Amino acid sequence: MIVVAAAAFVSALDATFMNVSMSQVVADLNTDVATIQKMVTFYTLITASLLLVSAKLQDIAGKRKLFLLGMIVYAAGDLTAAVSPNATVLFIGWSVLEGIGSALMSPAMISIVAETYSGTQRTRALAIVSTIAGVAVAVGPLFGGVVTTMLSWRYGFYFELIIIAFVLAFCRKITDFPGTAKLKDLDIIGCVLSVAGLLLFMLGVLQLSDKNTLLCVALMAAGIAFLLAFCIFELRRSKAGRMPLFDIRLLKDLNLRNGTLVRLTTSLIMGGAMFTVSVFLLSVLKMTAFETGLTLVPMTMGMMAASIVAPKLAAKIGHRYSMIPGFAIGMAGCLILRNRFTPDITITSLLPGMFVFGFGLGLPMSLSIDAPLLTIPRQAKNSCSGLVSTGQSLGLSMGTSVIGTVLTLGAVGGLRQAINTYTPLELSEEAFRANAEMYMQKMGHVDPLTLTIRDQEAYQKIINTIYQDAMSVVMLVLLGLMVAGAALAFTIKQKKAKTEPTPKN
Repeated sequence: MIVVAAAAFVSALDATFMNVSMSQVVADLNTDVATIQKMVTFYTLITASLLLVSAKLQDIAGKRKLFLLGMIVYAAGDLTAAVSPNATVLFIGWSVLEGIGSALMSPAMISIVAETYSGTQRTRALAIVSTIAGVAVAVGPLFGGVVTTMLSWRYGFYFELIIIAFVLAFCRKITDFPGTAKLKDLDIIGCVLSVAGLLLFMLGVLQLSDKNTLLCVALMAAGIAFLLAFCIFELRRSKAGRMPLFDIRLLKDLNLRNGTLVRLTTSLIMGGAMFTVSVFLLSVLKMTAFETGLTLVPMTMGMMAASIVAPKLAAKIGHRYSMIPGFAIGMAGCLILRNRFTPDITITSLLPGMFVFGFGLGLPMSLSIDAPLLTIPRQAKNSCSGLVSTGQSLGLSMGTSVIGTVLTLGAVGGLRQAINTYTPLELSEEAFRANAEMYMQKMGHVDPLTLTIRDQEAYQKIINTIYQDAMSVVMLVLLGLMVAGAALAFTIKQKKAKTEPTPKN
């Protein structure tokens, strides 16, 4: 349990500590916010597209072997990212290799725990993994701030390598669940259709940030077409008595279907909130990485506190009635924060709203790992854990891309007001937009000589106003997602799976 939880810690830490380091990465590697946004999105995109395949590979190679292979690939990505001299190498290490490693080990982490425990023990065990991940989420921004301010963002990846070394050293403590299928049983066509469908769909979502509407629609439509073809093919394969990559008939289970959507929604909210708030703090307030991490701590501490409370609450009143109040509390947090993102805010003024938001989100997020598996038979745990992990990764990817785009659109909407408020300047609107976009993408790391206008201070005031309006829009969108999540949680059945004997190690 400790070894699996350590792997969950690394994965969660990696997803949060780089948010506060964006400004320094932009400066060190001579890149921009859009590139970092794409890296974060591609990391979760690659992970999400391979999770169903990974879940099935557990049946062939065994859970422990696949988990360890994932850790080794992840370690290679960590090392590559740590020594990266430019954005391309960082992309290969952080987005590609770590994405593949995460895809291999994530379903195995869930299914190892789900297979080792049952009933209420399983709920507690999965909550422990969620709590450890919550600790990583809580310390991630602060940790990233400390290493970036005092040393370099690269040391965050080196620290992860130490934890990975611990996991590999004690891997034999993990219960060995041997494979039950052969390589010839692998559904190759299903693998191609699912990977192509998820990749195309999420590449379409990614085009939102590039404002390429036609390409966005075309890619998303192609992705949906591939996924529909995947569903039809898998149904036919199941009816023919052959082993499918994922048995589509399992989606008849309401808890699995809607519970996975809850997982996707909560991950989308968390990924979007962490990214946009970090951009605001670094760009507008010019906070250091440490100060940004410190400001995010109340939100992540709230999530951690909720992950401790959630299992006990679910044992008393069930998953449904534990998740719905969480979404309601999260909505209150959105309303508190809506008008707080101003150029003169302080860490203490954000603290109440951030904690309320984090605690509210933490309740459904903690239970959305277990809720989809409540009524699933043991033999289907592997593939279903892959589906849940896919929902989580898609949510994180969409959160960074979609909510990041909302921030951009909100900024465009506030542009005219900002110009009229401060100064019309002696530029055309097109020239001003180009200058402002450069300033925002570089997070203020701009040589005045590269700007058409020499007054960077005027740009800073205008962009602060733009971001303020944009963050208000972001909070309203997050509130809407909370409402959607609560509606999905209301459909979760309270019925629990029958208690099964716990395998002896």
